Amino acid sequence: MRIVTALLLALALALAAPAVVRAEEPAASHALALFGQPKYPAGFTHFDYADPDAPKGGSLVLSTVGTFDTLNVIPIGTPPRSLGLLYDSLMVESQDESGVYYGLLAESVTVPDDVSWAIFALRPEARWHDGVPVTAEDVVWSWETVRDKAEPFLKSFFRDVTGAEALDDHRVRFTFASRNTRKAVGQVANSLPILPKHWWTANGRDVSQNTVEPPLGSGPYRIASVDPGRTLAWERVPDYWGRDLPASRGQWNFDRIRYDYYRDRDAEFEAFKGGNSDFRQEFTSLFWATGYDIPAVRDGRLIRAEIASEDPRGMQGYFFNLRRAPFSDPKVREALAWLYDFEWVNKTLFFGLYERLTSYFNAEGFRSSGVPEGEERALLEPFRGQVPDALFDTPFTLPTTDGSGNMRDNIRTALRLLKEAGWEQRDGVMTNIATGEPMRFEILDDTPQLERVTQPFIDRLRQIGIQASLRIVDAAQFQQRYQRFDFDVTIFAYTFYPPPGSELRSYFGSEAAGIEGSGNLMGIRNPAVDALIDKVVAARDLSSLQVATRALDRVLLWNRYLIPHWGKSDAWVAYWNRFGQPKTQPSHRFGDPNGIAFPSTWWIDPAKDAALNRASR
Repeated sequence: MRIVTALLLALALALAAPAVVRAEEPAASHALALFGQPKYPAGFTHFDYADPDAPKGGSLVLSTVGTFDTLNVIPIGTPPRSLGLLYDSLMVESQDESGVYYGLLAESVTVPDDVSWAIFALRPEARWHDGVPVTAEDVVWSWETVRDKAEPFLKSFFRDVTGAEALDDHRVRFTFASRNTRKAVGQVANSLPILPKHWWTANGRDVSQNTVEPPLGSGPYRIASVDPGRTLAWERVPDYWGRDLPASRGQWNFDRIRYDYYRDRDAEFEAFKGGNSDFRQEFTSLFWATGYDIPAVRDGRLIRAEIASEDPRGMQGYFFNLRRAPFSDPKVREALAWLYDFEWVNKTLFFGLYERLTSYFNAEGFRSSGVPEGEERALLEPFRGQVPDALFDTPFTLPTTDGSGNMRDNIRTALRLLKEAGWEQRDGVMTNIATGEPMRFEILDDTPQLERVTQPFIDRLRQIGIQASLRIVDAAQFQQRYQRFDFDVTIFAYTFYPPPGSELRSYFGSEAAGIEGSGNLMGIRNPAVDALIDKVVAARDLSSLQVATRALDRVLLWNRYLIPHWGKSDAWVAYWNRFGQPKTQPSHRFGDPNGIAFPSTWWIDPAKDAALNRASR
């Protein structure tokens, strides 16, 4: 009887005790949206812009200017941009959304509310091309390899990753220094190269060294042959493990892809017109305005099209090396900007086809304009005295002309600024008042086609006694020199892929200014820039991210670290009329998926191909 009574008492006490509330475990998801919700639900079969019934087969020939000297993405070198064809990432970004990733190697991702960690669950069926499973150990080893041995710019994408741990064969857990922001998770999901540990650690291979031995991959293509610096040929993997995944269906439809390298744009363009390559995105206004008046365009064999695109643009221009005098002086940089006549160049050399770039972050919501207001102004207020005062009440504008070539007013302004910076004309030579040294510098580039654009600028500089010159070097030497910061001024371009994240530290951060191979070519060391980059990285929502990016853009512009060049909002493309295309096209059509600079959803249309072959005989 006493036993029964005791049991009843224990039961009563248990029922009366407060329940232990366990924190709800975050749910695994098929997609990772940095902001908002993904467009495609769990169980979707393919992207809207991909035709799941697209036929496979045929060959695609592409071309580029430059060279490559390694097939390893880890050390500093010049790898081919198309190496993305070789490796699957954990997740892949859709081309009709921004900042939304869907499972590839990973079938799901689990992220807690504070985003302090993320668990990627790998697909059991994921395989390397030799049939060996892709495991969590491969992922952890890949991250450790990037952390310890990668070139500085690649490292910068994963600066907020504090660790990676294999929970079992198919689950890997990453931890993050940042909180409440998914950008670092997205960079791991989409940008971390996942390498086969067993291949790289076998037979004495050294992942920290450049190599032209075709590496083992997991992606839709493998390397068929390589002629370093000249040609890279790919073949489709017929039993590619991920061919039927929703993120892959209807894509990568060619049996063979060949990438040919040319010494300059003239040779590349002539080869394209001669039928030696199939597709071209045009970036040269002279070619676009005058180079396509040929029979193949007139009779429809070669298609020339201007296509509206929401692909974001970055910044291109004359980059000053602030590590060298006189470019450490902002007044000198501003003076030189007054001597660049974009309006004359656009009218005379570009057929009026371009517009001036006025932002480092040329995408809606991210570019600055007008004067800072509201949250953006509040974000900038603590930096009064560290940033130009005019930033707060004057819209940023670039010097302009009427396009006639008459620059008297601009020259007077430039001379005044140079005088304030300690320079004056002596016997026709721009001379430092204190030292007596002449102002002389070299503009470095690897593109002969831009000589016609840069020479008028040099002539204007010489007109007021600045001894400027242009140096054209080959692509390999150009890369070596800019990676070592061995230049006075160079012509360069930054591409902007929103949303921005920790890679900005490599582009503009003070720490990166002293690291060879980083993206901070200009040598920016600015505490206000560093603090605003931290605000961008720490942003918890899209609105805060855009506010911080606009503030950063404004500070970069007002410090005049470069002289901006030109750009365009639509895409100029030309291609031989042999392709089929899906009815629905993505909003980001030419965002360079996997680095091949060609729409991944096109295919060879047999009827068009046959007609083109008959007409070309």
